[in-house]
Amino acid sequence: MHHTFQSLITPPEGFDGQPGLWFCVGRNTILVSPTEEGLWPIEAVHPRDLGIEVGHEHFLGFLDGKPCWAAGLDDVINEIGEYRPETLFSLFPNVDEELWTLAGRAVQIAEWHRTNRFCGRCGTPTVESAGERARKCPECGLLAFPRLSPAVITLIERGDEALLGRGRTFGANPMYSTLAGFVEPGETIEEAVAREVREEVGVEVTDIRYMRSQPWPFPNSLMLGFNAKWASGDIEIDPVEIVDAQWFKADNLPNIPGKMSIARWLIDEWLSRQS
Repeated sequence: MHHTFQSLITPPEGFDGQPGLWFCVGRNTILVSPTEEGLWPIEAVHPRDLGIEVGHEHFLGFLDGKPCWAAGLDDVINEIGEYRPETLFSLFPNVDEELWTLAGRAVQIAEWHRTNRFCGRCGTPTVESAGERARKCPECGLLAFPRLSPAVITLIERGDEALLGRGRTFGANPMYSTLAGFVEPGETIEEAVAREVREEVGVEVTDIRYMRSQPWPFPNSLMLGFNAKWASGDIEIDPVEIVDAQWFKADNLPNIPGKMSIARWLIDEWLSRQS
């Protein structure tokens, strides 16, 4: 099912008391209930009607005409009636992409509020800034917006091969993926691609092309997907970040990421061109 989402910061004038979708967030989990179509957030005028204590709430906009809210809970969520806590990872297979992305938005906004209750410059309690998604210090005027950390993720081609690496963050999972890293201050995203590839596997790339992006709420990244061509160099891994990296052909791929990630989309796009 395709959903239509309209992003807003404040409800329309005169809007009040209409049942909506509530993404109740506590410690990176969301309260949902099972339906015939999959898992679904709380649908109510307000969670307090269900006995759920909300610490702070944030209007997100409208999903298919229904108002949507992020509600931050100050404690760990336990099961409440038919509602149970799910992480964004466990939620993904049970909802469509638009709803999952909106859930990720709710988690990030609730966490942003929780971690910006005091000014980072002078320590004064912050207040909402009218007309924008920001926390403002009433003492020194510092604004704190929801944090986004841009990261580049790149599939590198050499002839009919793709370079995939196994990162140390994968733990015991023998999974190989595209190479990724955060953009540094003062750096273009194309420079970030070339630097990350050079640092992680020691090769030089050319023909760096932007492909697509994906919000990635773990915890607050925006993944910028690229395709690049190998230019020179042999694989020399950075052992701090990479366990192994190899060139793979389409008919001999290792274990790769699941469908929820842009890494898999980049690999699938490359595979579609190999035939």
